[in-house]
Amino acid sequence: MKRNLLNTIKPILAVVALSLLTISCTNLELEATDSIVAEGEVVFEGVADVEASITNLYNDVYGQMGDQANFFALNEVSTDETLVPTRGTDWGDNGIWRTLHAHTWSPTHQYILNTWNNLNQNVLRASQIIDPLSAPNAEQEAQARFLRAFSMYFVLDFWGVAPFRAPTDGADVDPDVLSASEAYAFILEDLNTAIPNLPNSGPSADNNRATRAAGNFLKAKVILNADRYGASPDYNAVISAVDAISAAGYGLQAGYFDIFKEDVDNETIWFANTSVGNRIWNGLHYNQNAPDNTGGGWNGFTTLAEFYDSFEGNPNTNNVGDGQEERRGFVPDASNAGPDNLGIGYGFLIGQQYEEDGSILRDRPGDPLVFTKDLPGLSGNGENTGIRIIKYHPVNGSFANHEIIFRYADAHLMKAEAMMRSGGNATPMVNDLRALRGASPLGNVGEAEMLAERGRELYVEFWRRNDLLRFGQFTKDWAYKDPASVGDSFKNLYPIPINALLSNPNLVQNPGY
Repeated sequence: MKRNLLNTIKPILAVVALSLLTISCTNLELEATDSIVAEGEVVFEGVADVEASITNLYNDVYGQMGDQANFFALNEVSTDETLVPTRGTDWGDNGIWRTLHAHTWSPTHQYILNTWNNLNQNVLRASQIIDPLSAPNAEQEAQARFLRAFSMYFVLDFWGVAPFRAPTDGADVDPDVLSASEAYAFILEDLNTAIPNLPNSGPSADNNRATRAAGNFLKAKVILNADRYGASPDYNAVISAVDAISAAGYGLQAGYFDIFKEDVDNETIWFANTSVGNRIWNGLHYNQNAPDNTGGGWNGFTTLAEFYDSFEGNPNTNNVGDGQEERRGFVPDASNAGPDNLGIGYGFLIGQQYEEDGSILRDRPGDPLVFTKDLPGLSGNGENTGIRIIKYHPVNGSFANHEIIFRYADAHLMKAEAMMRSGGNATPMVNDLRALRGASPLGNVGEAEMLAERGRELYVEFWRRNDLLRFGQFTKDWAYKDPASVGDSFKNLYPIPINALLSNPNLVQNPGY
């Protein structure tokens, strides 16, 4: 008789290096309560309800995507695009945010451990669904293979290896550890097997589940990064995958910030049913609010002046008519603040901020709230330091359940990059996108221009670290990075958490840690 093991399997999860309990960095002795200690053998007989298991797995992945920490932080706060400065005592959190941006993390960093656990647990649960003992139908297996490929891809991308165990392995079996090239091949096999059995549908309100377009998007992303995983990129395969997405009805869409509404659009390939509240409120000031969030923002996340300066427009202001491209957004002023924007701008918020009625917004001490371009550092900040980013807007719902994971503009730029890297001319494709976004055409697109364009189009959409690594720029110098970390190539991979090393003797710590 089949039974659902999602709860009873927990004692075994650490054997996949999924330590569900945090251990002290000063006391590494295993206790009987540590998850490496199995409390009796559990025999896997298949999941009891395949469809419910897929739904639960999707919901957990959605929650991981919507979080402000962990997955998002490792992909974005570790880059030149996003930082979380300490403001007085706010956002101090024992330095957990600052060390990510400064590249001074260690193997005991909590977000690194959490993300390792979450992603590897996703892989195991997907494998349980795929296993013949669970008897999934073709589409159910395809959905699980897609989720397994997605999660394993980021394990590979973050750590350069991927632990794996079969659901039927006993608790005494240490998980295998796939090398980068082995994990790369495993992920592609999952995708190639899944894609024909995923729904062949275009833009839809149902794109919170994977379609063939989502499978082709992930396949293109994996192949484009192949040389980082010991394989050779097949740029023709990237182009073919993107062409298949286009053939399904996806394409570029005008109206940049409208894409981030819940409405069906031609750009959204895969979205998560998870609140966008973290993306909205993490950077907004305490006194910036909305009818469905009168408590205001959390006044944390910001961006670097140098990233803001990569966009066209007045370098010191971002009001309407400052010559900016559409993607940089705008800050409403007394003449155009109103109920259609709640006095809150779009894109990058710099300078004086306004109330919905057009009056000057003030900070908590009562002074005009003026967001400054520069910060004094990662610590010692006031309420107003740093340019804020807002892509999803509270006028569309302060906690709307619709966050984009895969978007066609990314696929468009992946195809252009594949053309560029295989000796073709990417400039026309990039300029097609820039024209749609109200930006001036580029004379020529090489690597530097391509990386910058991806940053302008895809900021805070999970891909900045991945892009910087592919273009060899993740270890470059940027504001507030620890000078001693500049050029440290071993930081291209995160350290394997100490808990995971203790749980699985097949794991070896990444060099440099």
